Amino acid sequence: MELGLVGLGKMGGNMRERIRRAGHTVVGFSHEADVADVHSLKDLVDTLAAPRVVWLMVPAGAATQSTVDELAELLSPGDVVVDGGNSRWTDDARHAEQLAAKGIGFVDCGVSGGVWGLENGYALMYGGDAEHVGRVQPIFDALKPAGEFGAVHAGKVGAGHFAKMVHNGIEYAMMQAFAEGWELLEAVDEVTDVREVFRSWQEGTVIRSWLLDLAVRALDEDEHLAQLKGYAADSGEGRWTVEAAIDNAVPLPAITASLFARFSSRQDDSPQMKMIAALRNQFGGHAVESK
Repeated sequence: MELGLVGLGKMGGNMRERIRRAGHTVVGFSHEADVADVHSLKDLVDTLAAPRVVWLMVPAGAATQSTVDELAELLSPGDVVVDGGNSRWTDDARHAEQLAAKGIGFVDCGVSGGVWGLENGYALMYGGDAEHVGRVQPIFDALKPAGEFGAVHAGKVGAGHFAKMVHNGIEYAMMQAFAEGWELLEAVDEVTDVREVFRSWQEGTVIRSWLLDLAVRALDEDEHLAQLKGYAADSGEGRWTVEAAIDNAVPLPAITASLFARFSSRQDDSPQMKMIAALRNQFGGHAVESK
């Protein structure tokens, strides 16, 4: 099938390639002209045959809203827009309503996989009407990992981004646990090879995981993370997870504490935050700050 893809950054560019490898046609638009297939949203819409599917991979908030606004005027009844960025789930109902007034469908999709998704596939969580999801299904099938799992129709509009938000909240807590354990191991004289302790956990332990593998990879590159500043940003989804927990009276002590720990990294050069920064760089290509 044909797909219009808006946003060709670290994830969007790799997603375009993975979808093409599956035999589909992708027309990509980006404000960076050297990677774009067309040079305006109008050109993208004009290139695609109706009914169209246009997938957004742009920053949450104003950038997504302005793109939805423009597409609402360019697309036709029967077309479908997929928001695959990290939009706040509360924005999805508004976007769906705005596009529905023009006869355009809307699907929200949480995407996980970072810079490794091109080869390994992307975990997908999507929300929307079954009719609209069905239109996009060949693309979901192309992007997901091989095998039975890795993609889910999580529910109605907003469900995909809500599920991805919770996923990221869990990710915060898991990374924080690895970071705290690493700092404690580094602090004692008795343990003389912390990196190899982490490596030993990769087989046979209950905490073996992809995040652990990435921690070992980071330590192989910089054994004591001496080249990193203990500063870790947050993308916003951890905050949204905690806010949703408050709204629904659901206790999230571990996730909340991991979010607050990131705030502490902005006050001092925190050793724990070196590991958090290293892990974010490993799985998502997020920027790190060097000393």
